[in-house]
Amino acid sequence: MKKLKIKIFASFMLLIAFLAIAGTISIIEFKKLSQSVHQIIEDNYKSIEASKTMLETLEREDSGILLLLLGESEEGLKIIYTADSLFLTALNVAKNNLTELNEEKYLKQTETNYLLFKTKWKSPIAGTDKQGNISWYKNDIHVHFLNTKQSINELMLLNQSSMYKRATELKEKSKRAIMPGIVAIISALIFSIILNFFITKYFVRPISNLADAVNNFREEHQTLRCQINSDDEIKKLEIAINNLLFRLSKK
Repeated sequence: MKKLKIKIFASFMLLIAFLAIAGTISIIEFKKLSQSVHQIIEDNYKSIEASKTMLETLEREDSGILLLLLGESEEGLKIIYTADSLFLTALNVAKNNLTELNEEKYLKQTETNYLLFKTKWKSPIAGTDKQGNISWYKNDIHVHFLNTKQSINELMLLNQSSMYKRATELKEKSKRAIMPGIVAIISALIFSIILNFFITKYFVRPISNLADAVNNFREEHQTLRCQINSDDEIKKLEIAINNLLFRLSKK
């Protein structure tokens, strides 16, 4: 005999199972999403920041060279060598963080252009015929400066494009992570409506009918004018009441 308690328990356990499955799927999807975000930070963001540092330090070196042209040897060399150290550190970070196709090619081109640029300012400038020679700066040094800058920009653009592509993919992943929760909520609402219908039909209505039958009972009836069609505790209660009434009528 199926018990009413088992029916109700099974119904709520099914609802809990719905929510548990949906919750588990959402947690897994959000975990994947978190890992993807971390991967972007570790890969593209690190390379982009390294590229920005190289651009900034390259600009400083160019400023230092202009100071050398003006005869400010000590200040100019101080700026240049500090910027050079920072540039090489950033370049090394980018070298150890190769994640994109052709990224190594862009890095090699950047390094080659930078070394050509570096050979120009390593030679004495202040106190030579190069000092104050704007034509020499424009036709010799500035060309290598622009080539190096272009290589760095291409490297940064490569990582920015990849980062944008991954961000778009993450947007789709976030939708997939939310969907199980939405499905679970909708399923829970539908199931709750269905559950409410069955509780009303098999639990609330039979008890209400039984209560009405008790209130309308007359001695000449001997039994309740009520027919419970279920096979559970409510039916047992109806039978027990009818048995009691039958025994009382015999006294």
